Amino acid sequence: MDIFEIIKTDYQKFPIDQTYSIYADNVYFKDPLNEFRGIKRYQKMIQFMGTWFKEIKLDLHKIYRSQDTIHTEWTLHWITPLPWKPPIAIPGRSELVVNEKNLIISHIDYWNCSRWDVIKQHFSPDPS
Repeated sequence: MDIFEIIKTDYQKFPIDQTYSIYADNVYFKDPLNEFRGIKRYQKMIQFMGTWFKEIKLDLHKIYRSQDTIHTEWTLHWITPLPWKPPIAIPGRSELVVNEKNLIISHIDYWNCSRWDVIKQHFSPDPS
């Protein structure tokens, strides 16, 4: 299976049973809340999300490649385990830089909203 198909499949089942073998051991990861190196740290972050948040869903809207970078556009959804169970949605995109061995060496996530917008979702009525 090629890396595109693996990424699509991983998004569909996120955060369960991710294919960590497509990442280099010293992968660089950055998002609006985290910045670190290493596949072990990445695995722990994904495991934390899967343990803490409920009903996680990662909708993939677009995926394409430009030279050594795979671009994805997505929306991440979850229910935060607070008594009122607020639904959260974060629209964003990722840039995944791939090396000559077809391993992801850099994974940078960008949110199309601010961290404050995400916090506010925890205290706003459900728009649906």
